[in-house]
Amino acid sequence: MRLTTRYAHTKKLKMKKKIAIIGSGFSGLSAAAYAAKAGNEVHVFEKHDQPGGRARQFTTPQGFVFDMGPSWYWMPDIMDKFFADFGYKTADFFDLISLDPQFEMIFADKKMNVPENFEALKLLFEKTEKGAGVQLEKFMRSAKFKYEVGMQDFVQKPCYSWLEFVSLKIAKSALKLDLLTNFRSYVARYFKNKQLRTLMEFPVIFLGASPKNIPALYSLMNYGGYALGTHYPRGGFYQLVLAMKNVAEKQGAAFHFNNTVEKINTENNKVTSLQINGSNQEFDAVIASSDYHHTESLLNEAQRNYTDTYWQKRTFAPSSLIFYLGINQIIPDLKHHTLFFENDLDEHIDCIYEKKKWPENPLFYCCCPSKTDDGVAPKGKENLFLLMPLAMGINDDETLREKYLKEMLARIEKHTGINDLLSKIEYQRSYCVSDFIADYNAYGGNAYGLANVLNQTAVLKPKIKNKKLDNLFYTGQLTVPGPGVPPSIISGKIVANEINKIYYETAI
Repeated sequence: MRLTTRYAHTKKLKMKKKIAIIGSGFSGLSAAAYAAKAGNEVHVFEKHDQPGGRARQFTTPQGFVFDMGPSWYWMPDIMDKFFADFGYKTADFFDLISLDPQFEMIFADKKMNVPENFEALKLLFEKTEKGAGVQLEKFMRSAKFKYEVGMQDFVQKPCYSWLEFVSLKIAKSALKLDLLTNFRSYVARYFKNKQLRTLMEFPVIFLGASPKNIPALYSLMNYGGYALGTHYPRGGFYQLVLAMKNVAEKQGAAFHFNNTVEKINTENNKVTSLQINGSNQEFDAVIASSDYHHTESLLNEAQRNYTDTYWQKRTFAPSSLIFYLGINQIIPDLKHHTLFFENDLDEHIDCIYEKKKWPENPLFYCCCPSKTDDGVAPKGKENLFLLMPLAMGINDDETLREKYLKEMLARIEKHTGINDLLSKIEYQRSYCVSDFIADYNAYGGNAYGLANVLNQTAVLKPKIKNKKLDNLFYTGQLTVPGPGVPPSIISGKIVANEINKIYYETAI
């Protein structure tokens, strides 16, 4: 027995691999933790001075603390599962607050507060449309099934081949998953009221396409949000970034900031080294959490999975115009999350995907975390994060940004009764298409990755493994399973497991 144990230990040491991870967004953090747990020597290289990618955070001289990207903490069970895989609980790292109301949606003639309690949500639906409370219960029952099958089975596959989905469970579930029905038609089966339909369609906007082009499978988003609740980590969404980095470091992963990967060097169908800040460093395998298209630009053209023409034909999720604003007084009647949907959803979406221009009558989202967290703004002041979805690749000069800022502020003023918000701005920073390109090498300045339309689902997404280089893998929102924080965390686990299977014949 003693000899066998010593032999197994020696064998594992011989198999230990030196792995580089490019980028420390959620998929990179996840991949780092799982790859290091398997016994690999893991090094994460990040061009910025902090982890998180789009989920970075910054603090202003005035004392405002801004999350730069994600602000909707949905599908909490996915984050809980990540921490549980390493023997932790979410509560070991941060205080997670359940928001009530989850958010407020502003229409032209009314407003809706989405309550934390599902029974209260059913009453809201029933009050809006007779019979809609029962319909919501039916909708959520089906959405829960999709969530359980989708998030536990469907999105956990590496998606090399459709054969991965040939299982009894998925086969039995095929019709119930509604893959061939579009989301808009699906919602219309349950609700007639236009505002209720908009409320139900809103979550799939995170998936980067019109509800009429998204498979009804993604009603699972409604369950992951409305039924499981909308949460907020005290201290900001960045607390999740710090917690995941902490977990990865406890497994042995090392992080290197202000380190830009400039070239991927190859020989004999393998990556041999990365050129980082002008110097070459050798690795046994590489996981790219960086923008997929950008990563491939670091290779010779013949070694890339996809051509520029391929990327040009993909349907991308939108870019965004974002404003980070420090306001020098309290704003009344504003919730933590508010959706300003007074204008037509389809008109705005058409400007993003068809006309590719700035919208004339935009929708936008306002996050005011200082309503929940007194640590993100000085006392008596507010932290505002404004986001307007926008077409990729369009001109985003300061004049245009300012024009839309004034419109968004005017609509907040109308909703809250406050006057002249522009004069009350103590801190202001904007972020748009060109910033996504400069900071993240984001293709076309996209903010969320590839849209989850049917012809870009599962096996039809860009592959997680390079087809010509045996030890180069890809993770993140441009590959499986898709855009969003929970899918990115799952993506990191999938790619780490693929490496672990190759080198260890095990998966976590």
